[in-house]
Amino acid sequence: MNKSNLKVTAILITIFTITSLQLAIAQKTIYRDAGSFYLYGKAFQTSTVYHRVDTGKYNDLPAAVKRLLTHSAGLAIAFKTNSKSISAKWCVTTSKALNNLTPIAQKGLDLYIKKDGKWQFAGVGRPNDVCSEYNLVKNMDGTEKECMLFLPLYDELKSLEIGTDEGSTINSLDNPFRHKIAIYGSSIVHGASAGRPGMAYPAILSRKTGLYFVNLGISGNAKMEKSAAKMVSDIQADAFILDCVPNPSPEQIKERAESFVKTVREKHPKAPIILMQSIIREQGNFDLVVKERVRKQNEEITAAFNRLRNAGMKDIFLITAEKLLGNDHDATTDGVHPNDLGFYRMAEQLAPQITKILTTYRIK
Repeated sequence: MNKSNLKVTAILITIFTITSLQLAIAQKTIYRDAGSFYLYGKAFQTSTVYHRVDTGKYNDLPAAVKRLLTHSAGLAIAFKTNSKSISAKWCVTTSKALNNLTPIAQKGLDLYIKKDGKWQFAGVGRPNDVCSEYNLVKNMDGTEKECMLFLPLYDELKSLEIGTDEGSTINSLDNPFRHKIAIYGSSIVHGASAGRPGMAYPAILSRKTGLYFVNLGISGNAKMEKSAAKMVSDIQADAFILDCVPNPSPEQIKERAESFVKTVREKHPKAPIILMQSIIREQGNFDLVVKERVRKQNEEITAAFNRLRNAGMKDIFLITAEKLLGNDHDATTDGVHPNDLGFYRMAEQLAPQITKILTTYRIK
């Protein structure tokens, strides 16, 4: 064998040896049940960890509402770790894929890490079956980081484990937000059609304002029934936002809105109650039936707000729809539900209005 061949052989042996050593010392991933860490976004403590509401306590809720409240929309695991890699194992249900959501938004995970004092996107958990395992982020430095893992928007989370490098530390993070604001609403509150769980607008508002938002989005079924009003009024919150106008008919809004608000007010005499008009649906740009329905819905919620205020109810507010999605007609996925751009714009518009109201009541 000539010198050239010997040199090539030596180089190959060296590369093989280094690769083998790298594989030998590769970090083992240790998984821990996420239920041992702080769970952000809960309306109540529940017997089933990742349900938003213990629906067994509210037997008169419609069946569809009960089912939707098992979804983990708006919930997030808060923890801190010095691991260079973060992984997850999780199981959801066999529910079918929704045609206006990404798999990551519907059944996946969304990791944020605090950097320079702000929450920043770090990685996602891509679902590939009923039960999935995925590395969310790797090759980080070994400093301790504060993390929030947002859970699936449109499915029931059956189990979740968080994986970190062997020898690293991982501990629960204290609640990183202050106060509590409950948002009762439609699929838009629920998170359709965000690209990933952390882009639903209540989650964006939390990161933007530092306030604690409880997501009570009930896709297609936030129709202000008496049973729903009772459930919402039972939440120990500092303020309430009703973004439910897209779901009920104009007639139902007229019949139910004032009663709903009064039920909440009875339990919370001084808490600000914020009513929101429906976003202007892009579908209505050409579909005149949709355009008229949204107009009537917003007309009825405005009329209900005025009647309540004129009757002497204080600490009640109305946020109108004009600027929520911008004016370029590109902020929805399907003409109805905001995309990530739409949700970002909603949060940009809502954050200063909500914080101004809360500051007035010394809640901010």
